[in-house]
Amino acid sequence: MWPELLYQLQQGDIKALARSISLVENEHPGYEELLRALPYSATKVIGITGPPGAGKSTLVNSLIGLLANNDKKVAVLCVDPSSPFNLGAVLGDRIRMSDWYTHPHVFIRSLATRGSMGGLHPKIIEITDLLKASRFDHIIVETVGVGQSEIEIAGLADVTVVVMVPEAGDEIQTMKAGLMEIADIFVVNKSDRPEADTFVKNLRQMLAPAFSKHYHEVPVVKTIATQHTGMEELLKTLMNQLQKSHLTDKTFWLLAERAFYLIEQKRMADISKANLKKEIESIYQKGNFNLYKFIADKI
Repeated sequence: MWPELLYQLQQGDIKALARSISLVENEHPGYEELLRALPYSATKVIGITGPPGAGKSTLVNSLIGLLANNDKKVAVLCVDPSSPFNLGAVLGDRIRMSDWYTHPHVFIRSLATRGSMGGLHPKIIEITDLLKASRFDHIIVETVGVGQSEIEIAGLADVTVVVMVPEAGDEIQTMKAGLMEIADIFVVNKSDRPEADTFVKNLRQMLAPAFSKHYHEVPVVKTIATQHTGMEELLKTLMNQLQKSHLTDKTFWLLAERAFYLIEQKRMADISKANLKKEIESIYQKGNFNLYKFIADKI
């Protein structure tokens, strides 16, 4: 089955891509053979992250428009938060991107985090590699922007865009060091607000000491995504950063991160949260539950 699926995938067949993603997500027989047969692809991945409410989906929607109108094929993965109880997507398909769902050059898939500790989908690496094999010019991954997903996206994306809004205010002073390190571009969205210029100035001052740690100065782009203002400049900056994204020591660290994650997933494959819950519930009712003893018995 998978050789034919791979052939269709490489021909840009969207239905074959959707089937391939479902195959991998649900770990149906043959999915590992399909992944091992994927050819090398130089397609770059753009990561979009930032706090909830920053306007990431609107920004991505505007980027899709600019790329699709230039006859570029675009794939978008939207990683949504999921309920810890039923593991389904909370946000579901992005309403703001609904204009593009039937566009022949655009593929959009909404993924639930499924309880992943960091905030990314557990099969995000594999799904991204399927997209790379499917003849897209650009791949965009938008993360939920909570937990460690901002840091995790740097292990997946060739260029990471961190979206912020002026009302972040004092948060800029306590911004995670990791977030400062991963950003290849900072976007200050909703920049029509009066405090935007001050916010941009403070952000650039915060970035100044970090320049020596980067290969280049981190650009700061002001946008108003709802009005498509500043989006042309953002796209130009993105393309420039993607061109600079060549083989460096960071490239191999990122590949090592992906390899580590996939190996970890394999070794944890026989561990089920549902089964753990049942076992814990049974022992707990006996009145002598000790979490560390329980874990030691499992290792």
